[in-house]
Amino acid sequence: MSYRAAPRRSVVANAIYGLLNPIPFGFFVAALIFDIVYARSGEILWMKAAAWLIVIGLVFAIIPRLVNLVQVWITSRRSALSGDRLDFWLNLLAIIVATINAFVHSRDAYAVIPAGVWLSVATVLLLAIGHIVMAVQQSAPGNLIHE
Repeated sequence: MSYRAAPRRSVVANAIYGLLNPIPFGFFVAALIFDIVYARSGEILWMKAAAWLIVIGLVFAIIPRLVNLVQVWITSRRSALSGDRLDFWLNLLAIIVATINAFVHSRDAYAVIPAGVWLSVATVLLLAIGHIVMAVQQSAPGNLIHE
């Protein structure tokens, strides 16, 4: 039985991932807040703003997911930790839910409510769980891989 440290990943890829990965979460949280405000007030501005935030969040979610796809499933698939894979799947599922949410937000007025709010909640929860999984994995003592 031997232990070795987790393999190092590309510094450039880690920098791009670290820079762009939190951005979609912020946009999706803002969209959730705007959806709740729209559900309470009925002002169409909030729904339109939420729709734009969801689309911008989806655009910013593409690059970190591609970097994560390469790091977890292609270059280091044998040494990727289960938390990395779970985070990838949670983020991918969140992107799918957010895409459906973007289509829901393309409807008129109150046709967005309540589906838009629930889809926004699901997107934010999936991303939050993914961030928690990664935080727990990174705080593990030594972050060693057992062979």
